[in-house]
Amino acid sequence: QVQLVESGGGLVQAGGSLRLSCAASGITFSLNVMDWYRQAPGKQREWVASITRGGTTNYVDSVKDRFTISRDNAKNTVYLQMNSVKPEDAAVYYCSAYTGTRYWGQGTQVTVSS
Repeated sequence: QVQLVESGGGLVQAGGSLRLSCAASGITFSLNVMDWYRQAPGKQREWVASITRGGTTNYVDSVKDRFTISRDNAKNTVYLQMNSVKPEDAAVYYCSAYTGTRYWGQGTQVTVSS
């Protein structure tokens, strides 16, 4: 059974930093591309960042140079370091893996105070 469990969300001041974590189980983590998505109230879920098994990263333009996705294959964990956070970054952040089926975590809320 695939499980993705996010943590690390919370309240952050604009300009501040936050690190999200996602612990995976039930998949061969080291082989998988891992993604972060986010969904703000009233908006569609949006892809934020991805990291391949080899460590190649990609980002949506709005977070480039501010967010960093990384992974620790020994811990089956993917991270999202969020720096210089903006009010528009407020959303529920979801970890996701695709193994032929798309799996999602339960999400972690990021709230930004301005």
